[in-house]
Amino acid sequence: MSTLARAMSKFRLAVLQLQVTGVKTDNLSRARRLIKEAAGQGSKVVVLPECFNSPYGTSFFPEYAERIPGESSQMLAEAAKENQVYLVGGSIPEEDGGKLYNSCLVFGPDGQLMLKHRKIHLFDIDVPGKIRFQESETLSPGSSLSVFETSFCKVGVGICYDIRFAELAQLYSKKGCQLLVYPGAFNMTTGPAHWELLQRGRALDNQVYVATASPARDETASYVAWGHSTVVNPWGEVISKAGSEEAVVYADIDLQYLADVRQQIPITAQRRDDIYSVHAVQEG
Repeated sequence: MSTLARAMSKFRLAVLQLQVTGVKTDNLSRARRLIKEAAGQGSKVVVLPECFNSPYGTSFFPEYAERIPGESSQMLAEAAKENQVYLVGGSIPEEDGGKLYNSCLVFGPDGQLMLKHRKIHLFDIDVPGKIRFQESETLSPGSSLSVFETSFCKVGVGICYDIRFAELAQLYSKKGCQLLVYPGAFNMTTGPAHWELLQRGRALDNQVYVATASPARDETASYVAWGHSTVVNPWGEVISKAGSEEAVVYADIDLQYLADVRQQIPITAQRRDDIYSVHAVQEG
C-alpha cells in the first residue's frame, strides 16, 4: 500500500455527547463550540446526538420543529465549512408540508447539504411499568435509505430506533458503507439492556465501524437519555465510549483494519445468495 493510500485509510471520528437544554440557542452555540473543539483535535467526521437542538419528547417536537433551511441547519452548514469537517447533524424536529419528521442533516466540508435522513422506524414501545413512548403521536416516518460518501469511505445513516433493524445495516453494507452512524437517545430502560449490544451486533454482522451519539444524561428531563455514546470496530469491540455526562468521544477509524477483518473472516463472499437475500424495496 502506498503512503498516500495508507494515510487515506485512516481518519479521526468525533462523537459529541451534548448536554441538551430547553433553550435552543444555547444548544446550538454549545454544539458549535464542541464541533470546533473536535476539529481542533484532528477530527474529519463529527457526529451530533439525536434531537441535539431540543428536548426529546412528543410535546416538544411541534414546539421546536423547523423548516429546512432554518436556524439549526444554518448553524450546521456554517460549522461544517468553518471547521472543514463532514458533519452528521444528529437530528432535529423538522416541519415540512404540515408533517413533522425526526431528521438528520449531513453537511460536507464545503458547507453544502449532502443528505437528509428522516427516521425510518418510529419509536413506539410499551414496556409495562417502565416506559411507554409513541413517536407516531406527532411524527411521520421517513421512507428512504441514506448513504453519503466522504473522501475516506461511504457512510450509512440511521436514527436511534433504526439501529434495531438489522436489515437496514445489511443494506448499507451491501452499498459499500464501512461506517454506520446512529444519532440516538436510548433511555434508562432500553439503554443498559440493549444500547451497546445492538451496536456491537450491527458492527459484527456487517464488519463495519458503528458510531452512536447520545445526548448527555439529564436526570431532571421528562425523558432521561442513557448517554454512553460509543464507537465499535468491525471485530465487535468497543474502542471508545462516553459516560453519562457531556463529552467528546474520539476514535481513529482504520479502513485497512476493516479490510483485514473481512479477509480473515470472509462472510460477504460466503453468503448464500442462492438461498436468502435482503433487498431494498424503495431506495428513496
